[in-house]
Amino acid sequence: MLCLIDQTVLPHEKKYIRCYTCNDVAQAIKDMIVRGAPAIGVSAAYGLVLGAAEYKSDDIEGFINHIEAAAETLRKTRPTAVNLFWAIQRMLKVVRDNKDKPVDDIKDMMLNEANNMAQEDIEINRRIGRWGQELIKDGDVILTHCNAGALATVGYGTALGVIRAAHEAGKNISVFADETRPYLQGARLTAWELMEDGIPVTLITDNMAGYFMKNGTITAVIVGADRIAANGDVANKIGTYSLAVLAKENDIPFYVAAPVSTLDLSLESGQHIPIEERDEREVTHIGGIRVAPYGVKVANPAFDVTPHIYVTAIITELGVVYPPYCENLKKLIKK
Repeated sequence: MLCLIDQTVLPHEKKYIRCYTCNDVAQAIKDMIVRGAPAIGVSAAYGLVLGAAEYKSDDIEGFINHIEAAAETLRKTRPTAVNLFWAIQRMLKVVRDNKDKPVDDIKDMMLNEANNMAQEDIEINRRIGRWGQELIKDGDVILTHCNAGALATVGYGTALGVIRAAHEAGKNISVFADETRPYLQGARLTAWELMEDGIPVTLITDNMAGYFMKNGTITAVIVGADRIAANGDVANKIGTYSLAVLAKENDIPFYVAAPVSTLDLSLESGQHIPIEERDEREVTHIGGIRVAPYGVKVANPAFDVTPHIYVTAIITELGVVYPPYCENLKKLIKK
């Protein structure tokens, strides 16, 4: 069984969803009960563990076919976050590399690999935090978008991990969290996490960001990422691109915090990153109440791509990467 916090009902209710099958996990990812690129990846790994447990025969060929089918189910849940595909491939490698062993032994290896991935994620996020907090100055007011905290990872967070590390280092910082329409991850999740940690936070609507940048309130922007192309283009929650443009116009550093597993160096640029289109009800309704006229045409891309020219630096667990990203991201992964 995999137990997940239901992020769709936070902050008003802390509810847990129990997943007993691979399909349960796939549905939880699709419905955004669990969300955030690293959390999706590790959840998918455990989904394959559950899928393996469903297989009752000792026929190895049948087992591999069963796991491949489960992996395909998980792949179809959310197309943009590369961590999902990275985690699935890592789990499939365990299966394929040990196909000469008994099925029960492979099941144990899969569980061990998923546990390792979960523990690694926490350690990776803390290293991201340590590297990133060095970029944060005492007195900074940081704008963040969507939720890239403990809820989006196994623990600690990427963008919020940097903020947490700066706070833990004794720096006098505060955060502006924009609401992040249409799913309100900033309002529901980021603000809640920061308040739980005692980090000063101010909630604003998405369209207030430019005002606070222009008047000098915001001194840095930190966001997470769902996929980063070889040239440093960044796919993240819809609205990120707008903030990056505003930050550049107002001479404010724009940082992206993400693990190396979020890099997709197979893509030359962000124009090749698939963008998930979600249900129109997320736009037409707020809290289950319809706010738009019936029959109106709706577009709901879940992500946008920020060109690398707007990104000041990318913070990873291996260090901080600066332009030119085409060269320096390749050097990073060779470390």
